[in-house]
Amino acid sequence: MAELASLVQRLEVAVSRLESVSGQGGGAGGSSGGAVSAYVEAYDAILNSAMAEYLSLSKKIGGDVQKHAGMMERAFKAQRQFLAVASTMKLCRLFPRQDVLTRLLQPISEVIAEVQQFREKNRSSQLFNHLSTVSESVPALGWVAITPKPGPFVKEMQDAGMFYSNRVLKDYKEKDKTHVDWVKAYTSIWTDLQKYIKDHHTTGLAWSKTGPVASGSAAPTRAPAGGAPPPPPPGPPPPPMDLGGSSGGGDSGPDTRNALFAAINQGSNITKGLKHVSDNEKTHKNPTLRSQSPAVRAGPKPFASSAARPAAAATPTRTLPPVLELDGKKWKVENQEGAQGLVINDTELKQVVYAYKCNKSTLQVKGKINSITIDNCKKMGLVFDDVVGIVEIINCKDVKIQVMGKVPTISINKTDGCHVYLSKDSLSCEIVSAKSSEMNILVPGNDGDFTECPVPEQFKTVWDGKKLVTTATEIAG
Repeated sequence: MAELASLVQRLEVAVSRLESVSGQGGGAGGSSGGAVSAYVEAYDAILNSAMAEYLSLSKKIGGDVQKHAGMMERAFKAQRQFLAVASTMKLCRLFPRQDVLTRLLQPISEVIAEVQQFREKNRSSQLFNHLSTVSESVPALGWVAITPKPGPFVKEMQDAGMFYSNRVLKDYKEKDKTHVDWVKAYTSIWTDLQKYIKDHHTTGLAWSKTGPVASGSAAPTRAPAGGAPPPPPPGPPPPPMDLGGSSGGGDSGPDTRNALFAAINQGSNITKGLKHVSDNEKTHKNPTLRSQSPAVRAGPKPFASSAARPAAAATPTRTLPPVLELDGKKWKVENQEGAQGLVINDTELKQVVYAYKCNKSTLQVKGKINSITIDNCKKMGLVFDDVVGIVEIINCKDVKIQVMGKVPTISINKTDGCHVYLSKDSLSCEIVSAKSSEMNILVPGNDGDFTECPVPEQFKTVWDGKKLVTTATEIAG
């Protein structure tokens, strides 16, 4: 592999020299004398317009939103530096260099992870919907590694955050216009980025065609405050390859190669040296040969079986301890495995319940409480009395919810399999769903039996001449 990598590098250097002599290349990636590429300047326009407006409004809102915006600013600056590197360097075209691309993208990946972790650590924040709007859509910065359609990928990530941005608009539409403007400014960032990709990187990131081959050493260690520095100059070309010398094998000299080509050039006569096998020597025509033990062939020993080799130490699975405690105003129910009969008593109106990564467990919440969130749970059962705010089911599988009292809103997001049993007092509650499947609402009847009503998952949209009209459709079975 080391010889192959050296050969590829030599060929890339040769191609670069030929392209520079013949005047080929250029395009979106060319830049000389330290000049900034055209598509880097276009990216700067996004930073100076929509991004600047978003940062300004985030600072005006303050708190967690302002901290989150600072992380997003570093993420976009890290991508700006990556684009500057791509505009002056090129990837090897003979075989993919995923390790190089991973190193170059590492600063962006680290900030994206930081943005998402900040949201997870601040679920009790009053600005949680703002943080979720950003956290759900920030993976769109990975468009630089998407081919051949990075634009639709950004649109998909933008739509993922729209569920929470609509909540921000609903909560602050009549209260504070700053938050409404914040949503518009943040949305315009991704809208402008899609247009930018369409203009400069329609089928994927446009790397330079004439620059040196990109390497992991070009990756910055952190996102800088300003623009990207010029990439390091390419090293000296490797010494010319000696085609006439030996490649390391003991029988690969000129005489051996000449003999090989001579044998190949015999054409159909090459089979004349093969030995004829008579019918008596063929096992399928001579049953007595099949009953005999096969001869032991001389040759290299076969590979040792997997049983003979020492088994690699299995990576221990990290198991977090179960949690059921009151932390300030939040009841934490985490990492419960097969726990039946979990009960929360002595609740207050200002408290919230947050259940995370619970599997095959049941939880009962008594009294009146502010809100309940079920996140990343499987085969979870929840029974509660009264909720004055909202009950959220996020990233769950096969959960069952039973309302004993009243609840105004139940939100189901990114969940597969959810059964909601309503009480007679909660029949007026709103069911909001997105990116979910197998949802059923069970409504009580006069005789005490429940009627199961599936939530539509398929919709039909038509243009009526003035606007789009969307209606639910039944899936034909």
